[in-house]
Amino acid sequence: MTAVVESRVEETVSSRVPLWRLLLRDRVATLAALVLTFVVLVVLIGPVFVGDEAGEQNLLNANAEPFSLADGWLNLLGTDALGRSVLARLIVAGRTTLSVAVPAVLLSLVIGSLVGMWAGYHRGWRETVVMRVADIILSFPSLLMAVVVLYIFSPSSANLVLVLTITRIPIYLRTARAESAELQSRLFVDAARTFGTRPSAVILRHVLPVTLPTLLTVATLDFCFVMLSESSLSFLGIGIQPPSVSWGLMVAQGRTYLQTAWWLSFFPGLAIVVTTVSATVLASWARLATDPAQRWRLALPRRRRRKGVR
Repeated sequence: MTAVVESRVEETVSSRVPLWRLLLRDRVATLAALVLTFVVLVVLIGPVFVGDEAGEQNLLNANAEPFSLADGWLNLLGTDALGRSVLARLIVAGRTTLSVAVPAVLLSLVIGSLVGMWAGYHRGWRETVVMRVADIILSFPSLLMAVVVLYIFSPSSANLVLVLTITRIPIYLRTARAESAELQSRLFVDAARTFGTRPSAVILRHVLPVTLPTLLTVATLDFCFVMLSESSLSFLGIGIQPPSVSWGLMVAQGRTYLQTAWWLSFFPGLAIVVTTVSATVLASWARLATDPAQRWRLALPRRRRRKGVR
């Protein structure tokens, strides 16, 4: 009985703690958030300072080794076979990579969530049709489907976003459908229907706020998959095309120089790994922070978390 009372008190106290304070109590999640913030700021602001240096060629300084400031800070990460700054290209490529991954995740999140909640709330034939369409899309490997579509049509950023959006919609659709189907029999939803609230209003006002934390967690994890998919397609030569550049394309262009200029593929590959790992860690923290039943664990003092709660 005492343990139950203590658990209730801890849940009540944790619900009053702001999210940013919970984040600061988790050092790993805080580090991941700082890394992602740094990446976003560099990608958004960096091209302003870099200018046209990403495309400037200097054959006399081709394949210059990294960690040398003799030729200026832009050559800190070395140069490629045409004498272009790897650091400048890394910054510009980050904007291209995120400009593909972020719209694809947002579009698939919005479309899949709305359709899934609509199907789960109404059930019946709507749910059957929607789930069969999702099963058909999921029956094809997403990367293979993207390869086929981009091979038939011209590879471009717009086509890449469209293909990745279509392949990722079923993930959110199935998640939102399951959450909405479980919530549509809850007492507060029945009360809203009793008072004559329209189905669309019930979904937006009562179902969406409850399912949103789960959907955002899935979106954060899916962002990693989409970014890796874009990098893989660019590596295969059917993603981002020159003169545009992305992290995956930089890895592909540098693979022929791995023995002589390892930094051409290492640094863009490192950027991909660091960004995806940080997003994964932050998604795991966000899942606990947005779950009322688990959030109290983050509010515990560090000593109690180390010992564990029994």
